Amino acid sequence: MYSKEELSQGLDTAIVGKKFFVFETIDSTNACARTLGDAGTPEGAVVVADFQSSGRGRLGRAWIAEPGANLLLSVLLRPRISITNAGLLTLFASVGIAGAIERHIGEPVECKWPNDLLLHGKKFCGILLENLFQQSEVSYAVIGAGINVNQLTFPAEISSRGTSLAIETGKSFDRKKVLQTVLTELDKLYPPVQQGDFDAVVPEWIKRCSMFGKPVTVQQQDHMLTGIARRLNHDAGLVIETATGLQTVYAGDVSVVS
Repeated sequence: MYSKEELSQGLDTAIVGKKFFVFETIDSTNACARTLGDAGTPEGAVVVADFQSSGRGRLGRAWIAEPGANLLLSVLLRPRISITNAGLLTLFASVGIAGAIERHIGEPVECKWPNDLLLHGKKFCGILLENLFQQSEVSYAVIGAGINVNQLTFPAEISSRGTSLAIETGKSFDRKKVLQTVLTELDKLYPPVQQGDFDAVVPEWIKRCSMFGKPVTVQQQDHMLTGIARRLNHDAGLVIETATGLQTVYAGDVSVVS
């Protein structure tokens, strides 16, 4: 893993990445970032690890990544936004990371609701947003991301839907450069988001999403919802037109029905 000094060298950001916490192995970068948030650490702090022993994805699932091959990071932010807009931070993270990766590979990155990034239809990045609320506002937000960079093999059960930048491009990438680009893109997008303005982020996310107007299924624990994906709600929920009318979902595994 790179040192804090190496990660800071050449990074020119105003907020995101002003302070690094770097680990060879950690239980969870998000857990560490939440501890920093509770301790009053200023926003923009970034936790980076080579390996997570208890990495988590959405819905409490394990996030397993090969040591030394990928990017595992969490960013601590303190935006001045309401609880209602908190879910939009996932869109902010998705757009920032997608733009950064495109700079390295020269190919379009797809955003899949609610928090995945795809290359050639396969997932290479997952985002986990965790917020702490105080009354009706966000006290702090932790944006965690697992980006498959140079990993070349995956467990059989996910190999058909998981991938990495190296697999899709046939190239190896400098993880430091990829990380710095990600932080730079997030930093550029953050000033309006910090004030609760997502007007630039939401249209960009929608432009990158291919599921609207298509039949989808949403698996929610023991319930399956089927319909047409129509739009995003004002708070980043997915609006689906079902046989009984419009329904908005906020979590679940979405599949486009071919």
